[in-house]
Amino acid sequence: MKVINETRPELTKKKVSGFNRNIVGFSFFLFLSFIFWYLNYLGKEIEAEISFPVKLVNIPKERAVIGEASLKLNFFLKGPGYSVLKLRVLGKDSPLIIDISKVNCVKMAGSDDLDYFILTSGLTRSLSVQLHTECEITSIKPDTLFFSLKKTALKSNAAGPGNESKKSEKKLSSE
Repeated sequence: MKVINETRPELTKKKVSGFNRNIVGFSFFLFLSFIFWYLNYLGKEIEAEISFPVKLVNIPKERAVIGEASLKLNFFLKGPGYSVLKLRVLGKDSPLIIDISKVNCVKMAGSDDLDYFILTSGLTRSLSVQLHTECEITSIKPDTLFFSLKKTALKSNAAGPGNESKKSEKKLSSE
């Protein structure tokens, strides 16, 4: 009996090593098939939702945006999978820029003079250009971007009549 028991551990070691080798081979080919499936999927047209931070520019010099870090827009995009993947990976680091002097900022009714909103439906073309992709923007959420401005101390710098900040201030105050 001792001879049989001594040979059996060697047989079980061979079976275990063959079993492990089969699992490793199966796992490798399963991973490889997933890669091919994912590349095939990215070649097709897909729909996705991607969130981007927003930065407001050309704000009058005597005003600053309150809570600008929390301004985000969710885009619903339709396009090739490779373009959507590129936007997901590379696009989250750089914020989309909204030029206050070029968009229609509207004062909120019933609030102080420093609360404004922008309808995002009018921003689709300019934001699409900033994305640099083949994707089409199907919708933007939220449909209204709210922001508040606070007055800051104005330092006396040389400001001529054609100053951009004065143009932005006139546009904001005339709404």
